[in-house]
Amino acid sequence: MPVQVPIPMLNDFLAYTLGGTRPAANETHGVCANGVRWSWQDDGVLVVEPAAQPAGVRSVLVSAGVHGDETAPIELLSQLVHDIAHDSAALTCRVLVIFGNVDAMREACRYRDDDLNRLFGGRHLQVPDSHEAPRAAALERAATQFFAAASDAPGARWHIDMHTAIRASAFEQFALLPHTGKPFSRAMFEWLGDARISAVLLHTTKGNTYSHFTAQACGADACTLELGKVRPFGENDLTRFAGADLALRHLLAGTHGNADASMPRVFTVIDQLTKQSDAFELLLAADVPNFTPFAKDTLLARDGEYRYTVRHDEERIVFPNATVKPGLRAGLLVIETTADTLSKLV
Repeated sequence: MPVQVPIPMLNDFLAYTLGGTRPAANETHGVCANGVRWSWQDDGVLVVEPAAQPAGVRSVLVSAGVHGDETAPIELLSQLVHDIAHDSAALTCRVLVIFGNVDAMREACRYRDDDLNRLFGGRHLQVPDSHEAPRAAALERAATQFFAAASDAPGARWHIDMHTAIRASAFEQFALLPHTGKPFSRAMFEWLGDARISAVLLHTTKGNTYSHFTAQACGADACTLELGKVRPFGENDLTRFAGADLALRHLLAGTHGNADASMPRVFTVIDQLTKQSDAFELLLAADVPNFTPFAKDTLLARDGEYRYTVRHDEERIVFPNATVKPGLRAGLLVIETTADTLSKLV
């Protein structure tokens, strides 16, 4: 018989996961007193579903901790699981809750061997000896299986992947949307506005992030959220992320948020800095904030004979990081495209 009351994993899914607890075979699924059904799938992987599921019900994957030291959204998500189980957060859709790099979360580090958020779309097959490779494969399977049972109706599949940034930003809270070749969703942009997201970065090429994978392989309206700075567990001021938290609760409840919310500004990737060798240099201050603007003809990076010089009147840099491994991205260059993008939403 299904368990009828929330068990410790739902009361504090974060503590349950960090503790390495795994449920007994007869305790992997159950029903809360409010009728919400839950199913433990894997370490840090939980499905919760409403008692009633009409045709076309929305399916939402919500992930955090793909980088183990990005703790604020992990704490938000754990609290959301608690509130759904205790009927203090409404649920009208299927939800897959994922804590991404659980081992790194336990060790309070970003990752063990390789950046997990660069190993999706099958890239984990290229690093079979990496500690993160099996986890990337497992998270791909979890998403694929979850969305295999989802409606194909427009807007019925969502993925919100929550992160925090390593450095300061001109826009403290921003989003990244994966490239699919399809028009961008007005519903997603309106939701981002409701979440008080100040800026959106549009990718223009396929990537290996988790949100790229779910958009490409699962047909999800997917986004990556950057919600603040990296801090240890217990040291986050979660009130700073109240906008995103409330918008997520609106999404899962099937209710509308703030109709007067402003649309975010939009920036489109026009190039990236790739670290080709250990000679790579970023000609920027080590603490330069994300979205810092640079004028035309500014030299930003060099690597042997390679040079990157700003070509547009203004370009902004996002995620500058000279310490990545050779072959990986060391920064993105973006230009503002707000008016053009918002005029083409569907």
